[in-house]
Amino acid sequence: MSVERSDSSGRRPAKVRRGSAQRCVSERRIGAENSKTRAILLDAAEMLMLEEGYAAVTSRRLAAKAGLKRQLVHYYFRTMDDLYLELWRRYVDKNLIRQARALASSQPIRAMWEYSSDVNDTSLGIEFMALARHRKAIRTELGRTGEWFRSMQSGALSQLLEDYGLKETLESPETLAVLITSVSRILVMESGLGIVGGHSQVRELVERWLTRLEGPRANLADYNKLGPSR
Repeated sequence: MSVERSDSSGRRPAKVRRGSAQRCVSERRIGAENSKTRAILLDAAEMLMLEEGYAAVTSRRLAAKAGLKRQLVHYYFRTMDDLYLELWRRYVDKNLIRQARALASSQPIRAMWEYSSDVNDTSLGIEFMALARHRKAIRTELGRTGEWFRSMQSGALSQLLEDYGLKETLESPETLAVLITSVSRILVMESGLGIVGGHSQVRELVERWLTRLEGPRANLADYNKLGPSR
């Protein structure tokens, strides 16, 4: 289907085909990736997710949180999925640095447990998991980067199983990676719901186990310099 435009010159009218408007939208200019405004929007989106959950991250709420005009949201991100994906990639990049520093510390397993227990960090990850149930693009990206992240964890922990004499007990570094990240995530998630039964006992058990492996908690200054994920 086409629509003819009138032309005062008398030339044959030009035709505008359906879909032209959509192409114009998809080809519109997008703000620079290193823009300060873009970073402000991502920070605001992260805060909204932590404070109110992923459903609160709409273009209107995001603009209000960032103190910017609503049009700027779609100037920097064509769709909300694009914004979510960029926020997730930023989250992954920060955690790769934190994991690398944890595993390079004097007490790598303890440091890994501590960063995996970070409330803000884990809560944001849980929000992304909830979001992924409803958005295919997010689910695909979480699955892809999650497997890659787990592979990196397992590779780094492989030598530790030998050094700490855990290979016969745990059999694989993947087992240790899953135990550390899943237990810490459950504790944070339940605490957010007001469920704390058994938490102190689990934390005491983990502390005893870590002390046997790596000794009492040392000053993990090099790891802690990075600070929280945000």
